[in-house]
Order: sequence, then structure tokens, then C-alpha cells
Amino acid sequence: MDTQRIIPASELIINDDGSAFHIHLRPEQLRDNIIFVGDPGRVDMVASHFDSIDYDVQSREFHAIGGTYHGKPVMCISHGIGPDNIEIVVTELDALANIDFKTRKVKEEHRTLNIVRVGTSGSIQTDLHLGDFVIAEKGIGFDGILNFYADRDKVCDLAFEREFKAHTGWDSSWASPYVVNADEKLMQAIGRDDMHRGFTIAAVGFYAPQGRQVRLALKDPNLNAKIESFRYDGRPVTNFEMESACLQGMARLLGHRAMTVCCIIAARRESKANTDYKPRVNELIRTVLDRFAEF
Repeated sequence: MDTQRIIPASELIINDDGSAFHIHLRPEQLRDNIIFVGDPGRVDMVASHFDSIDYDVQSREFHAIGGTYHGKPVMCISHGIGPDNIEIVVTELDALANIDFKTRKVKEEHRTLNIVRVGTSGSIQTDLHLGDFVIAEKGIGFDGILNFYADRDKVCDLAFEREFKAHTGWDSSWASPYVVNADEKLMQAIGRDDMHRGFTIAAVGFYAPQGRQVRLALKDPNLNAKIESFRYDGRPVTNFEMESACLQGMARLLGHRAMTVCCIIAARRESKANTDYKPRVNELIRTVLDRFAEF
């Protein structure tokens, strides 16, 4: 990393109050342990478990609350829906950690962040049930964001990518999927017998990219069936969500630890969904916070 380069104002926009452009956080507000959630309203659910609250900042879909849990500093931030938002939040959090906002230079000493995304997901295998917790051991990104970054191959499972594209007959007009592992240390700390480990599709949309048809026809109506039948090292793809791969990929490229754990709220093959999922998600949040505090 070039610590002498001065990052132009047009490439890293800093607000007049010294905060990062989109998330409106200042460097002193950053915590090393961070909970990611999609819904801005869910930040309040996470923070309701905190011992104390130091700040509450909201801008657009980005809502952040910092405080302590079991006496340890922690923060929660929402990223909204989709991998493009993940790229924004991770980049700006890393900037808070590793760029001097006064000189606009990369700091010589790297600061590592620990990020756990708590989300919701739909299962595509019948042995996963409504209310189950699933860790994205591998995130499979359909969005292509990581493909714009140098060194993406160094953090991706290239063999998985090749086999997946061959099995599904991946359309050349779609972004090439990328596959990134979650951080092993975080998975060991957060994941126990009450959580499954899975291969998780991080789709680039909620409808057609996840095989849902409303009024528009799907380009490949058989894609989900191909995904369901795919095996890598004898293991299937387990579930759909939208952010795990970009999070895990950006974090690895930037030298941070990240993972995603989701509560299953839809069983796609059984055409079932649970709309009253908030109590179970709240249980997952409390579980993650407890284990995060021990990390």
C-alpha cells in the first residue's frame, strides 16, 4: 500500500465536519468490532442490547450507533439493500481506520476491523428450515463488484468459480461470479452447534437474480434448479441473500475480518415464508453480541 500517495478529494470525499461522505462517521467514532445489518431500523434493535450509547448518526440508509456491550466498545451500522451499498460502507469504514483524514495519506500502521453481518435469507435446500441460522462460509457473488478490483483472484476460490460456471452454463452476459470465504477466526468465535455453515449466493437483486418471476420472464428459468443440484467438495449451495460475498471480498482485500450469519425466513423449495421473523432475528443478534464480546 502506497503510504505516500495523497488521495484526491474527488476520490475520497470528506464532509465539512470531518466525516466520511456517505456514512457521516468521524474517525474517532469508529469501533474495531462492528455489527452490519441491512435495515436502518434494525440498528435500534441491536443497540437496545448495548450497556451504553455514545452516538447515534443517520444519513440516508446508513444508520450507525456506537456504544458498549458487556463493557466492550462496539458499533452497529446499516448498509441498506445490496452489494453496491456494502462496497460504500466497507470502503468508508476502512478509510476511517487506515487513512489520515488531514493528510489524505494511508497510515503506516494498519488497523484491522472485525465485521459480522446479521441478516435474513432464503434456503434452497430442504434440510434448512425456517428460523435456522446459517453462516456464509463461502459467499458467491453475482454482482461482479469485486471484479473491478486488482488482486481479486488472490482472495477468491477460483476452482469453485470455474466448477460453478460450468455446472450452471453461466450466461456470458452476466457478471462473472466470485467466491470468497468468511474469516475463519470469526466463524470459530461466532459459529457453534446452533449455526449451520453454508455456501451462500449473494444475489445482485431480489427478484430475477434469485429466480423469482413476477411479470417479467426469466432469462434462464432453470438457473435455480442448476444451483440446487451443484456440489462442491460434495456440499451444496444452501441459501440466497444479497451481501455476503461483497462484504467478505472487500474485507479480505482491505485486510479486515468479516463474515455473515443469516436467519432463514423463507424456504424456497417448499414455497414457505415467515413474516413474523423479528423475534428470531433478535435472538440471533443477542447471540452474536454475546460471542462477539468474547472475541
